[in-house]
Amino acid sequence: MPLLTDQWKIIEEGWDPKQHQGSESLFSLGNGHMGQRANFEEDYSGQHLQGSYVAGIYYPDKTRVGWWKNGYPEYFAKVLNSVNWIGIKIEAEGRSLDLHTVPVTDFYRELNMKEGYLLRSFIAEIQPGKKLKIEAQRFLSLKRKEIGAIRYSITPVNFSGKLSFTPYLDFDVVNHDSNYDEKFWEGISQEAGEQTAMVIAKTKKLDFQVAAAMAYELHAGDNLLTLESAASTRNKYAENHFEIDGLEGSTYHLYKYAAVVSSLNHAKDKLSQAAKQLAEDAREAGFQRLLNEQKNLWAKYWQNSDIRIDGDAKAQQAIRYNIFQLTQTYTGDDPRLNIGPKGFTGEKYGGSTYWDTEAYCLPFYMASAGQEVAKNLLVYRYRHLEKAIENARKLGFTNGAALYPMVTMNGEECHNEWEITFEEIHRNGAIAFAIYNYTRYYGDENYLAEYGLE
Repeated sequence: MPLLTDQWKIIEEGWDPKQHQGSESLFSLGNGHMGQRANFEEDYSGQHLQGSYVAGIYYPDKTRVGWWKNGYPEYFAKVLNSVNWIGIKIEAEGRSLDLHTVPVTDFYRELNMKEGYLLRSFIAEIQPGKKLKIEAQRFLSLKRKEIGAIRYSITPVNFSGKLSFTPYLDFDVVNHDSNYDEKFWEGISQEAGEQTAMVIAKTKKLDFQVAAAMAYELHAGDNLLTLESAASTRNKYAENHFEIDGLEGSTYHLYKYAAVVSSLNHAKDKLSQAAKQLAEDAREAGFQRLLNEQKNLWAKYWQNSDIRIDGDAKAQQAIRYNIFQLTQTYTGDDPRLNIGPKGFTGEKYGGSTYWDTEAYCLPFYMASAGQEVAKNLLVYRYRHLEKAIENARKLGFTNGAALYPMVTMNGEECHNEWEITFEEIHRNGAIAFAIYNYTRYYGDENYLAEYGLE
C-alpha cells in the first residue's frame, strides 16, 4: 500500500503482507539506548523479522570465508537481536489473533514523529461474523532510557465472549544474519509472579548480560481490573496468562511496561533488582504520564533540529523522517555508543560503526544537538586509538601508525570484504576531517590538546 503524505507522520493504510517486513523497518522506534522494529505485539506467523536491539551489546560472529590474509578480521561484530519485550498473545473465542490467518480490515499504522510513538489499529474477524477492534500504541522512552511502554486496546465489536491475554518476555531469539545459524544468547534465570515477569540472559561470547522485566495492568475503560493470572516460565522465557469475559462494545486496555537493562550500565549482580524496580516505577507512573514525558522531550528535540520546508509536503515529511531517525538512533549521552548505518531498524550492517558517522552525521549533531553530543562522537574514536594502532601493525606499519577500522564495535576491524578492509583507507581522513569540522565549528582548542592532536 502506498504511504500517505503527512508533514509529521508516516502513515500506512491497508494491510499488505508483502510489504510488512519493509514496514517493520520503516516504522521502527529507538531512544539512543535501545530500538525496536515495528513488529506486532500479537503473534504473527507470516514472514517478518523480529528485532529488538540494545545499543552497545554485540556478538563477535566468526568470519566465514574460504581463505585468509594477514590482518583479515576474525569476526564480524553484530548488534544482537535481543529480548522480545513487546509480546502479547491474544485469543478470542478460542482462536489466536494472528494477522496471517484471520481476515483483517481497516488496517492503519502511524509513526508519529512529532511525539515519538507508534500507533496501529485494525479490525479482525476472529470467528465468522465476530469482529475484534484492536488499537496498539507504544514508544521507547527518551526520558527513561531503559523503558518501553505499550497500551494494547481490544474491543469485541459485535459479540461477548472469552478474551485471553498472555503478556510475555522471550530471549529465545535469533539473528537472521548469523554466519553459522547459531543462537547467541544463553539463559541465566527467569521468573514470573503476580502481574510481573523477568528474564536474564548472557551472550555466549564476551559475557554481556541483559535483564528484562515487565509489569502490566488491565483496565476496562478507566477502571483497573483485579486479575487472577497463571505465571509460567521456561528457559529464556516468562509469561503471565489470564482470561476475562469480554462484553460486546466494551474496550479493554492492557498496559505493559518493560525495563531492559544491561551490564554496560549496571553491575551484573544488580541487574535483576534494577530491571524489576524500573518496570514497577513505570507502572506506577502510568502510560499517560510516560507518554506526556515523551511528547515534551520530543518537542525540545524538534525545537533545536526541525527543518521547515514550505510548499512541498512530501519533502517536509522526508526531511523530518531523516531527522527523527538520527535523533532516535543517537542521543549523545554515552561516548561508548555510536551510529549504525541502519540505526535500530534491522540487522543490516550489523549495527556497527562506519566512517559515515564522521563524514555525514557529525554536522547534523553539531548544528542541532549541542557540543557535548558532537564531542562524544569524537571521543568514541579517541578511545579506539590503541586498537587503530594494532590494526595498522597487523598490516606491517610501525612507529605508532594508526589505521582506523572500516567497521567496528570496539576499535578492531571486523569488515568481511578484503577490498574494503584493506583498500578503503579514507576512513582515517574522515575522522581527521571530523576533528577539523568540530574545532572549526565550536572553537574548542582544548579538545585538540586533550584528544585530537594525538
